[in-house]
Amino acid sequence: MIEKYDSRGVSSQKEEVHAAIKNLSKGLYPTAFCKILPDISGGSEHHCNIMHADTAGTKTALAYVYWRETGDLSVWEGIAQDALVMNLDDMACVGVTDQFIISSTIGRNKHLVPGEVLTALIEGTYAFIEKMAGYGIEIHHSGGETADVGDIVRTVDVGITAFGRQEKSRLLINNIREGNVIVGLASFGQSSYETRYNGGMGSNGLTSARHDVFSKAYFDKYPESFAPQTDAALVYAGSKLLTDPSPIEGVNMGQLVLAPTRTYLPVIRTILNDFYPQIDGMIHCTGGGQTKVLHFTQNVHIIKDNLMSPPPLFDIIREESKTPLREMYKVFNMGHRLEVYTDAATAGEIVKIAESFQIDARIIGRVEGFEGNKLTIATSEGQFEYIG
Repeated sequence: MIEKYDSRGVSSQKEEVHAAIKNLSKGLYPTAFCKILPDISGGSEHHCNIMHADTAGTKTALAYVYWRETGDLSVWEGIAQDALVMNLDDMACVGVTDQFIISSTIGRNKHLVPGEVLTALIEGTYAFIEKMAGYGIEIHHSGGETADVGDIVRTVDVGITAFGRQEKSRLLINNIREGNVIVGLASFGQSSYETRYNGGMGSNGLTSARHDVFSKAYFDKYPESFAPQTDAALVYAGSKLLTDPSPIEGVNMGQLVLAPTRTYLPVIRTILNDFYPQIDGMIHCTGGGQTKVLHFTQNVHIIKDNLMSPPPLFDIIREESKTPLREMYKVFNMGHRLEVYTDAATAGEIVKIAESFQIDARIIGRVEGFEGNKLTIATSEGQFEYIG
């Protein structure tokens, strides 16, 4: 799969990106999940600033094809949520769960993406903001930029920049250590604040999911949905149509893959309100999948030996792509996208909080001492080791 990713012009591990930024400052707290800056906005010694930027990634390319095939504009509301959650949930992992300021950037090919899509994206952003307000989470939209850039964007690109100001005394800085247990929160199912089943995809691994799962029928029909430099054999190489039924009743294959990235904001807010001192780390398993944690640990052995069974979506991707299971865990979240590192007693309470939002959760592993940085994933099909 990694070779396929490179040939498709993307990277699941972002090796070149990490190499490019390796000499940049990591901010006030190098092991924090997001870069944390001094309080430039307020000048307080007791506060800090966090600014974060991310996009919905190549998920927009699949959303474009689905919209063209079905006329369903609601897919764009999900894309707006994807871009928001990829920022806000990362910031929540350092303790910011309220009073966000966001700005959106949408670049489109006007020849192919009409104004009704822009409207759906903007309305989707405000719908998410309104939903989070119902959980006491205030998100303030400052505006942004919507540009017609067809010469450089093939379909549409959707990004968000988010800002937060936080008391240093309430920061969550990763201090993942020997003796911690790991609570995993499911990325799939239907939480109390979702309106339909979520396949669990999130906004990572979409290049693989799109091309390994879906049919060559879309190759000639939508050439704008992929880079022309990509080997044709790697483009839409699967067997599924977007409108094929999925294993989940009432959900087609397109909806299964394109389900909006689940936010854990209401859950994280509750966890930190109730158990902040007991939390030693929080990891949003995005780029890098289940190996993401290795970017934020030192001298520990992370052992994940009680993982949830992967939901149907990841079984389909694995079957269609013929990807080894070891690689699947490096690219996809495989069923849980949030990890909380804490003590055993608190872990049980976190599971109850997650379940109160109808999100499956369990203790998926533990942390042992180690001279180095190591992750072991143990499954019924084998054991896989990764070195940080």
